[in-house]
Amino acid sequence: MRHRHLLFATTLLIPSAALADVQEIVVTGAGLERARGEQVYDTLEIGRDRLTGSASNRLEDILRDVPGFQNFRRSDARSANPTSQGATLRALGGNASSRALLMLDGVPQTDPFGGWIHWPAYDPRRLAGIRVMRGGGSGAQGPGALAGTIELSSAGPNEIRGLSGELAYGSRDSLDAFAAYGASLGQGYALASASYARGDGFIPVIEDQRGPADRPAPYEQASIGLRGVAPLSSTVELQANGLWFSDERERGTAFSGIKTTGADASVRLVGKGHWQWSALAYVQTRDFYNSFASVSAGRESASRVSEQYSVPSTATGARFEVRPPISETIELRLGGDWRHTSGKTRERSNFVDGVATRGRIAGGETDVLGAFAEGAWTTETLTITAGGRIDRWWIRNGSQIDQIFEGNQDTATIHPDRDGWETTARGGIAWRPAEPITLRSAAYVGWRMPTLNELYRPFRVGADATGANAALKPERLEGIEAGIDVTPIPAARIGLTFFANRLENAIANVTLGTGPGTFPGVGFIGPTGTYSQRQNLDAVKARGIEIDARLDFGRWSLAGGFAHIDAEVDAGGTAAPLDGRRPAQTPRNSASATLLWRAPAGVEAAVTGRYVGNQYEDDLETDRIPDALTFDAVASIPLRGRLRLEARGENLTNKRVVAGISGAGVIERATPRTLWIGLRLGE
Repeated sequence: MRHRHLLFATTLLIPSAALADVQEIVVTGAGLERARGEQVYDTLEIGRDRLTGSASNRLEDILRDVPGFQNFRRSDARSANPTSQGATLRALGGNASSRALLMLDGVPQTDPFGGWIHWPAYDPRRLAGIRVMRGGGSGAQGPGALAGTIELSSAGPNEIRGLSGELAYGSRDSLDAFAAYGASLGQGYALASASYARGDGFIPVIEDQRGPADRPAPYEQASIGLRGVAPLSSTVELQANGLWFSDERERGTAFSGIKTTGADASVRLVGKGHWQWSALAYVQTRDFYNSFASVSAGRESASRVSEQYSVPSTATGARFEVRPPISETIELRLGGDWRHTSGKTRERSNFVDGVATRGRIAGGETDVLGAFAEGAWTTETLTITAGGRIDRWWIRNGSQIDQIFEGNQDTATIHPDRDGWETTARGGIAWRPAEPITLRSAAYVGWRMPTLNELYRPFRVGADATGANAALKPERLEGIEAGIDVTPIPAARIGLTFFANRLENAIANVTLGTGPGTFPGVGFIGPTGTYSQRQNLDAVKARGIEIDARLDFGRWSLAGGFAHIDAEVDAGGTAAPLDGRRPAQTPRNSASATLLWRAPAGVEAAVTGRYVGNQYEDDLETDRIPDALTFDAVASIPLRGRLRLEARGENLTNKRVVAGISGAGVIERATPRTLWIGLRLGE
């Protein structure tokens, strides 16, 4: 969905003694307007209608409307391990950490320790909209935007006013509930919202491979959001956000439970007068529990092999931007940002008769301090933009303590502190030779700091083990793109973008050996397991085309897109076997389309089709994951007043969508057919 940025606002009148003295206060809850220079980049917007009208009510599923978007695994946040839920774009995968920068009201949302995304925290029904910029590098948004930027905007006065909510019952005894209340508070606005979801879950392992050890994977997830907006003057607005969430899942066997809890708080001041400016400060806390099971031959039984019993982490940060008034044709952005992360993983392992014999405590801290400047010159037909940023980074206090509980033996490894500088830039041009046509071209450079998880934590998935690497370098991307946007008639739009990206020092899990044997940092690996280590590859190269289109005709609308991306690894040394291969978990083709129909009586119905092409489970291309075509549908019927009856269906044809293949050849599937029936109050 490509359209112009909308500024959501409501107007409140302050009583006064004389009508002539009435002052208008505009409360929006939004940040600064979209920068003029961003129109040179490949940008899409997802509106409120789509956010409240999906079959799953899951943000990660809605983002699959964007061709080229993917999590590391195809499963959603009801059944996947959270550590596989990193977001990326443009086939720059091969790693579960996010290479796309997800932001909520200006605050980065990647996990402070692991770099993945806690999707259940972000109920799409409490959002006003999403803007996705594919590519674009590390500009004013900050580091981490290698593959692109996904900006979430919280709902405001125009989206939620009064009471709204939804309650639905679904397959496998599932429940999906959401409630929100928004109201004026003095001259400002306040919003409280809560969501809850649970289900008995499905058995992840495919039917013909199951054994007595396999069972459904239940989930229970909840979040509470609080938001307040208050005008400090006619041009300055104070915005305060609070978010708490809890996420519990099981992975389909005994001893495979997972729990995440988190809380965020942020305060933002936005000035929209002659001098436009924004000042933001935030804090985030997370704690993570993850138990790992080993399943016996024939899948007869499961036993615990390791346990992350606590992974506390925090992130604090701040950002400031000012846009001084220069002229009607020139926009200048100046600012800086800072982000600090710290965290440790606390683990037990080598269980004998259900009792751990070894342990590990590993973690550290990172800091990034940056400054940016970006300018844009615009006329009725031309936009030219250029900018740069400089970042100073530190990796500190890295350590790993390996424990042998019998005899109380500890071995400590202290990793050296490191620091460095990163300079990046971006720029481009957009030209409108005729009213319905815009031609654009851009070039950019971005970078990403390794996560604490990548630096310090080895891990296991089934029989496979991956070692950490405290010497990892930051990733750095260089990219170019060119595109055309055409609006032949007001009701039709189409955008076409060609791009080429090169991700240097790409962090990947590089296979170095197979079991049985003892390997550094991970210990013994059985005969069906593989040993990998996180390493910097020379580069990952991705070249492709992206198409986005929308057509409105009467009561019908059709929106969709397609991405074709050729990606390959450039590698030498111990990673030489990967050279020329496709990065793990990156499909060559992906597409989506949604057909919506609105009847005169207020009845609405929509069908969404999504296609994802073949991809490889592993870096050596030994296990091929087949392509998948799925269909979702939503129907809504008005009952009385603001109350509607809704029916929703996910994966209607019950397509087997393969989410993963273990080293032992065990196949795991994503969400099967899921049907919902419920009531909605509100929009």
